[in-house]
Amino acid sequence: MNTCYIIGAGDVFPVRLRADSSDYIICADGGYKNGTLLGRSPDLVLGDFDSLGHVPETDIKLVFPCEKDESDMLLCVQKGFEMGYKRFVILGGLGGERMDHSVANLQLLHYIALKGGTGFLLHKSIIFTCIHNTVALFSEKCKGYISVFSLSDESREVTIKNLKYETEDITLKNSVVLGLSNEFTGKASSVTVKNGSLLISWNGEVSDCSVR
Repeated sequence: MNTCYIIGAGDVFPVRLRADSSDYIICADGGYKNGTLLGRSPDLVLGDFDSLGHVPETDIKLVFPCEKDESDMLLCVQKGFEMGYKRFVILGGLGGERMDHSVANLQLLHYIALKGGTGFLLHKSIIFTCIHNTVALFSEKCKGYISVFSLSDESREVTIKNLKYETEDITLKNSVVLGLSNEFTGKASSVTVKNGSLLISWNGEVSDCSVR
């Protein structure tokens, strides 16, 4: 599936991902320093460039004012949607000097899901995604921990199959930590929510997960 890759100014680590010619790479502000992380040059550089410290000398940039309602990452996602992409992989969106940006980027996964897309936010071997009124399927190759949190006040009819702890049509609340540290069992597994939004994290690869 064609992917819009977004590279931010947070912590960036070596990845095995490589962008195809049909994919689109956007660097958000200081992410320009890591522009070749995916094996080729970015297609677009976007932001107010306060993190980078200067406006890059390139013809593929969009410059925005520092005083604006949208974060640079949100502008990147909006550009991706505008170009027809619905699958997003975000690198360099966690860590760094500004933890508030990390929280904003986790919220950005929710924005993507509500718009009908699928977003993945990577940090070392940890991957975050968000699903809304749908199901996330995981490969039998997955190992280690998987956690499930409600982003909605209530996420209803949550069903978890083939993990160590299974559920059937339960309600998760964003005020109660209940889905922390479940475990893969070597079987293909799934997390389903029929009414609400779930934030899911696991250790592995983006390819481990598909969202219907």
